[in-house]
Amino acid sequence: MAEGFFEVQDVLENYKTAVYEKNVEKFLSMYASEIHIYDCWGNWESKGISSWKESVLEWFNGLSEDGVLLEVAFNNLVVEENSHLAFVHCAVIYTAYQEESGEKLRQLTNRFTYGLKKVNGSWIIAHEHSSLPINIETGKGIFNLK
Repeated sequence: MAEGFFEVQDVLENYKTAVYEKNVEKFLSMYASEIHIYDCWGNWESKGISSWKESVLEWFNGLSEDGVLLEVAFNNLVVEENSHLAFVHCAVIYTAYQEESGEKLRQLTNRFTYGLKKVNGSWIIAHEHSSLPINIETGKGIFNLK
C-alpha cells in the first residue's frame, strides 16, 4: 500500500477520487487482500482482491469506452469505529457525465455497508455490501433515494 488511510474518511475520499480518475490500483489500495464483497451488480459476490480486481477493471473499462466520468457522493453517512474496527453505512450516489461535453447522463443511488479494519495503522475495507431495495410489484431495483 503506497499511502495510508489514517482516518475512515480518507478511505471514502480515496474511493471518490479513484472512481472519478478510473484508477484501478488507487481504488484497490483501500481493500484487504482477502476482501469479501456482496455486490448488487453482476456477481453475487467477490472473494479476494483478484476477483474484485476483475470486476473493477470491467467497470472502469466500460466507463472509459463510453467516455463517461463518474462522480461519487456519500449521503446519510454513519461511521462507528473503535481503535481497530469501523462500520460504515450510507447511500452512495453515482452521477455519470459525458467526458467531452460535461452533460449529465444519469444518476443512481446504492446502499452500502463497509466493514473496515486497521492494519499497520491504516484503515482498509475488509467487507463491502451494496444493495438496492426491490419493488415487489415489478421485481426491479429502486435506484433513487427515498
